[in-house]
Amino acid sequence: MAISTSEKQHEITDSGAFVRQGNRFTTPFGDGPGDLPVTAGRYRLLWARICPWAHRQVIVLNLLGIGEDVISIGTANPVRTENGWEFSLDPGGVDPVLGIRFLPEIYAQTDPSYTGRATVPAVVDVLEKKVVNNDYFRLTNYWETAWKKYHKEDAPDLYPENLRAEIDALNDVIFHDVNNGVYKAGFAESQAAYEAAYDAVFARLDELDRRLAEKRFLFGDALTDSDVRLYVTLARFDIAYYFVFRVNRNRLTDFPNLFRYAKELYRIPAFGQTTDFDAIKRGYHLGNHSANPYQILAKGPDISYWGQ
Repeated sequence: MAISTSEKQHEITDSGAFVRQGNRFTTPFGDGPGDLPVTAGRYRLLWARICPWAHRQVIVLNLLGIGEDVISIGTANPVRTENGWEFSLDPGGVDPVLGIRFLPEIYAQTDPSYTGRATVPAVVDVLEKKVVNNDYFRLTNYWETAWKKYHKEDAPDLYPENLRAEIDALNDVIFHDVNNGVYKAGFAESQAAYEAAYDAVFARLDELDRRLAEKRFLFGDALTDSDVRLYVTLARFDIAYYFVFRVNRNRLTDFPNLFRYAKELYRIPAFGQTTDFDAIKRGYHLGNHSANPYQILAKGPDISYWGQ
């Protein structure tokens, strides 16, 4: 998720630490009072292939078999502009369902007073033409539970009731130290804030590597929501975070168990077929994540190992 200099100012503390903005649209899906109705064909998920928070939504939808006849998908260009995520991949440069060129347009239509970043993933009610949920932290859990009637027959149980407390706890740790940890290092505006985030990232990756020494996945042999959340950062680590965010103590390939684990996940179609390394590289190296005035795209690293 790219953040421009002007947008980032309100997310930097006096000590130079990056503190990510909260999510504005957090109404859950369900059948309770005030919940968003679970209805096929009513919503459109907007994402960009660069974005880890958005990528995990698409992985989960694919794993569960929730197709575009149920939740349609709009894809923004991975290189974010100063005007926000742009739908320049579509004919005419506009999203074919919503008719918008830039993501902030639909946020403004939803709430003209909204002043935060217009982020992906964003779930839009196509009937009302407004953003109804951008809560990347809980959104996969809604696909896994509230949308169960639309799961394919043999869909995995990514969020089993008997493990939810443990999954939630691990997800929180992965978010703070790994998923968002690399951003806290990359967007830090003081040496101390950068080093604190850097140390936390690698302390946690070391711990997770040890955890996976005798486990196929984070909770054993069964794939869970936690695996999706960790994977999206691992898939971007060597190609983007190592260089652009200066988290360069180790590459993913230097962690024997995390490396084996990430490659196994990549071989699952829902993971591998939705992982676009070219889009990830372009988004981080050519977008406003990095100072790259001549827009030179790095030739490496070699990513052939993902298919081995």
